[in-house]
Amino acid sequence: MKNISVRELVFCALFIALITLGTFIRIPIGNDFYTLQFLFTLLAGLVLGAKLGAVAVAAYVLLGLIGVPVFASGGGPGYIAQPTFGYLAGFIVQAWFCGAATRRWRARGVKQLLLVNLGGMAIVYLFGLVWFYLSSNYVINAPVSVWWVILYCGILQVGPDFVLCLLSAMLAARLEAAGIWVRTDTHTRIAGSTGA
Repeated sequence: MKNISVRELVFCALFIALITLGTFIRIPIGNDFYTLQFLFTLLAGLVLGAKLGAVAVAAYVLLGLIGVPVFASGGGPGYIAQPTFGYLAGFIVQAWFCGAATRRWRARGVKQLLLVNLGGMAIVYLFGLVWFYLSSNYVINAPVSVWWVILYCGILQVGPDFVLCLLSAMLAARLEAAGIWVRTDTHTRIAGSTGA
């Protein structure tokens, strides 16, 4: 995280804003609705890289925990007890993974970036499903079974989340082609930046 340029800080702030905005863009599908929050956390990792991507997502989560209403149901430290908080924690690790994986595997193009995103999605599901079960059964006293969590919080969400993974891969590939970011063997550098 040494020598972070002003341009990189601006991009971090931009992604914090995009994740917040994505949280409140709600797309109704059937009896449920989906947001673009996950889309922008994926892009944060792909565009900013592992460290900056994780920092941007962590800053978003921290803003919510200190009381800024950036989460789907508000904010505040009590949000940690919410069954859905595991997804927020998972977003941080997912952003780091997506950034690190693109560098390590030199992922380029929609297909490779999609595979990276699917790995990130698996991480979010791991954090999200485990915390949903624990919070529901041991914190807020709203018991659910493991299979209920797997079905309603996992299996039924795969389709829409796969679409977001694909869209993120397509956007990231376009951004790279446009020179918005430059990925090298040793680090991810935002185009025009002199920072590492």
